[in-house]
Amino acid sequence: MAVKDRDRFSTATRIKLLGEQTAARVYRSQTKRQARRSRLTGRAALLALVLCSLIVALAYPIRQYVSQRAEIADLQRQQEQARQRVEHLRDQKARWQDDAYAEQQIRERLHYVMPGETGFIVVDPGAAQQSRADMGAADRPWYSNVWDGVDKSDASDQ
Repeated sequence: MAVKDRDRFSTATRIKLLGEQTAARVYRSQTKRQARRSRLTGRAALLALVLCSLIVALAYPIRQYVSQRAEIADLQRQQEQARQRVEHLRDQKARWQDDAYAEQQIRERLHYVMPGETGFIVVDPGAAQQSRADMGAADRPWYSNVWDGVDKSDASDQ
């Protein structure tokens, strides 16, 4: 027994025992840390998976929403332009309903004169130098002006 007691209290045995206890503590600490780390990593992976799923699930509807809002804005702009065009045409129609305006336009565009009046066309000396294709409405016969008006109105309808 004396050998056992001596062996039990020897420095080498105590150091060996101390090393084993320390190694056991370190191992337990690492195991707990790894368990904690793996648990946090799993939670983080699950959170990342949920966020990615939400992003994927919401990406298409959000893109559709944005494109539809742009299309709505474009259609509203077109509607406003059409409304302005209709208003302009209504104004023009109201002007043409007035006999004085219609008479003024007929006299100006077709060079008509009332019975008893004398029509004069003043020729600009600078205009005589222009080519025949660049002639103004006053230099052409009235029926050319009428056909040009028909062509212009036909082109504006298309």
